[in-house]
Amino acid sequence: MESEADPDVELMLAVQRDDAAAFEQLFAKHIGAVVGFATRFVRTRARAEELAQDVFLQVYRHRKDYEPQARFATWLYRMVTNACLTEVRRADYRVRTQSIDQPAPGREDPPQLADPSQRTLETDAASREALERMHVFLNELPPQQRAALLLARVEGFSYEQVAEALSCSVSAVKSLIHRATVAVRERFKEEGMETW
Repeated sequence: MESEADPDVELMLAVQRDDAAAFEQLFAKHIGAVVGFATRFVRTRARAEELAQDVFLQVYRHRKDYEPQARFATWLYRMVTNACLTEVRRADYRVRTQSIDQPAPGREDPPQLADPSQRTLETDAASREALERMHVFLNELPPQQRAALLLARVEGFSYEQVAEALSCSVSAVKSLIHRATVAVRERFKEEGMETW
């Protein structure tokens, strides 16, 4: 079983026994990645931070229900993904785009897409614009496709882990990722930009 080699499973089992220090360790280890994922999904860091806090509150409240059947991160990201999907399906959800002068969501520093010694202001601006367009294209995807693509390509989850997080089959995950990739590439072509 995959969960046997996962130290986070042991921490979560300690959380079940009301070990506050174990919960703090899990929180400290995963909060940054969870906020980053949620920010890429809902596009505003403030709302992503709120969602992440809500998810960790759920983790704590449902600690007694936890069963170590997979990696802890898979279980956690199922909750994070569900929270993000619920958020984008809300009637009052509005996508807020960021300025191309700001760092990408979930990143502290501007992206380094080229050799820093060879960069110019022009190439920096072009790189930021391409990254911003990528975020816009991702945001245009249906929520399930966006979630599958982000979990697999950004978070590095296997297809099986994505399937578990999205409560669907591996073949459905492959289809979601394929359709998302094709859609984003098509949008790049429409914009006359190089594909990623």
